Formats: sequence, structure tokens, C-alpha cells
Amino acid sequence: MEKPDFRKAFGKDLRLKIIDHYIIRKFLGTFFFCLIGILTIAVVFDFAEKIDNFMEKDAPVRAIIFDYYLNFIPYFATLFSPLFVFISVIFFTSKMAVNTEIIAILNSGMSFLRMMLPYFLSSLVIAILTFVLTNFVIPQANLKRMDFEDKYYRTSTRRAPVLEIHRQVAKNVLVYMETFNPISLTGRNFTLEKFDDSGKLRSKLSSNIVKFDTSSGKWTAVNYYIRKIENDEDSIIKGDRIDTLLIIKPEDLARNPSVVGTMTYHDLNDYIGQLRLQGSDELKLFLIEKYRRYANPFAVFILTLIGVSLSSKKVRGGIGMNIGVGLGLSFSYILFLQFASQFSLKGNLSPMLAMWIPNILYALIALVLYKLAPK
Repeated sequence: MEKPDFRKAFGKDLRLKIIDHYIIRKFLGTFFFCLIGILTIAVVFDFAEKIDNFMEKDAPVRAIIFDYYLNFIPYFATLFSPLFVFISVIFFTSKMAVNTEIIAILNSGMSFLRMMLPYFLSSLVIAILTFVLTNFVIPQANLKRMDFEDKYYRTSTRRAPVLEIHRQVAKNVLVYMETFNPISLTGRNFTLEKFDDSGKLRSKLSSNIVKFDTSSGKWTAVNYYIRKIENDEDSIIKGDRIDTLLIIKPEDLARNPSVVGTMTYHDLNDYIGQLRLQGSDELKLFLIEKYRRYANPFAVFILTLIGVSLSSKKVRGGIGMNIGVGLGLSFSYILFLQFASQFSLKGNLSPMLAMWIPNILYALIALVLYKLAPK
């Protein structure tokens, strides 16, 4: 087995040649061709499924095209971009192997590792595009798409009353609401408790109703009473109305889990910081989304290496076997990714580890296949 010449591959031989441009054109051309083809099929099936709802709710054609499908396409494309990359690499590399182009490249003196350079350059373009779209473009597109779905496809669940809210809103400050109505911005059976550093209760504000004032940006407690404990002595203060200085907003109390896809990179990090402070049970969900956005671009490189290693050998019977194996591996990767996220949500697995375990495992598979690939 040939030992990779890293000095040659990454030192003196980095200038792009005609064959590099050829592979890059093949890679990106096949990728975008597969992307357009699969997206067309996805749009047709999605439209066939939802056309009755669109007609029943009189959805305007302009809204269907510009508010829904123009925002649906980039979301779907980035969601399965590693799969599209894998299929593309398997397809065009297998054709190159069948046409003995891979053999010609290696016989020309180019090492297998050096041949991977245009593949990884193409993967870098796709990975950067995926990262930028996922973190900065698609969240806004998802917001428009979800608003359209709430209006013309299904009843919105983002405005349903929220039950049993427990939040830590600041250090040693806890909030409880029995129910919160996101339409009227009103909570019932509200308590605000403040503790000292030793964990002893120092004050407790209780109210039957608390309401958020959109003009002032403050929460107002109605028919309240405050119990204060100072020097082991209790005092009670009662009143009709009092403004509370809560740092949470109504949308923080009534967020639907699907809203995680509408957050840009900075919004997501800011909200994760709030959830850490509040001690919210939703923290894992948003951490999983954060680490997924980092892991997916790296998966492009891993699946590219697997694809080239699998399909660079000329096999009898054409490219059918390579495509079948490639599809099996790519779908198993997506399935494994879903299982890992559920293990994190339902168990004690770290969100970061859950999102990177598939990449780590398939990176090992990629290295083994690379070693076995014809050099």
C-alpha cells in the first residue's frame, strides 16, 4: 500500500491543474444538478399533499410561491446537503472509474491524496455555503415559511396557552406561572421569589394575574402581596398593581420548539445564554441545534472522502453497486444523527457529543475506506 506523500500533496503540488478544474466542474455540476432534481420532486410532492389546504384557506398564488416555496427550497436543500454531496461524489467518480479516468490520473504520477485536493476544495465551497445559509439566511426564510403554514396550512400551535412555567430569570430569582396566554400576554397564579446566596427565601411576590405591557415593556402584577423576610422577621405588603422588573419577554415563555430553526447564529447564542441563566429544560434542544449547525458542514468533507474511496475503483456491472452502497451509508448517517439527538434530549448525553458522534464514527469509516482505496 502506497504511503501518502504529504510533502508533495500539500507542499509543492498545490497549484490547480487542468484535471483539478475538470473534477471541480464535475463535482459542483453534479451536486447542483442532483440538488435541483431532488428539490423539484420534493416541491411537487409537497404541493400535492398541501393543495387541498391551500384551496380551502384561499392561499394566494403569490404567497404560495414567494412566501412558502422560495423559503422551503433553501431549508430543504441545506437539511440534506451532506446526502446530496455523497450522491454526487459517488455518481460522477464511479463514472470516471468506469471510463478508466481514475487509472489515467494515478498513472500520470498524481497520488491518490493529491487527487483529493479538488474534491476537498469543492467540499469547502459547499460547506461554507451551507454554514452561511443555515446560520444567517435560512432562519429568516423559516420564519416566513412557518408564518405561511400557520395561516394557510395548519392551526398555529405557537399561540396555545403554556402551562406550568418555571424559570430562573436572574441569579437567585425564580418565577412561576400556572398558565400563560400568548395572545392576551397574561399569566395566572404568578409568583416571584428571591433567595440569598445561602438559598434562604428573602422575598416572595404573589399575584393572581400578571400582564405584559407592550408599550412600557414591563410586567404588571394585579392584586398582589409581597412577603419580605429580613432578620428572621416577616412583613406583608399588599396592593392593587405593581410593575415587576422581569428580564423575560412573552415570546420567551411561549416559544414552540420549532422556533429554533428561525434563529440566526447570534440570536441562537443569545437565547442559549438566557436559557442557561433561567435553568430551562429547553436548553438541550437549542444546544443540539447550535452544534448541529457546526457539525453538518464538516460532514460534507467526511462523506466526500467516503464517496471517493468507495467509487474510485472500477467494478464489474457499472456504477449501480457503488450508488447503492453510497445511499445506504448516507441514509444510515442521517438516521444515526437523529438517534444521537434523541439520546441527548431524553438522556444524559452531551448535546455537543451527540452531534459530533456521527461525524467521529464516519470519519473513522472514511479513513479505513481511504486505506483500502486503490492507489
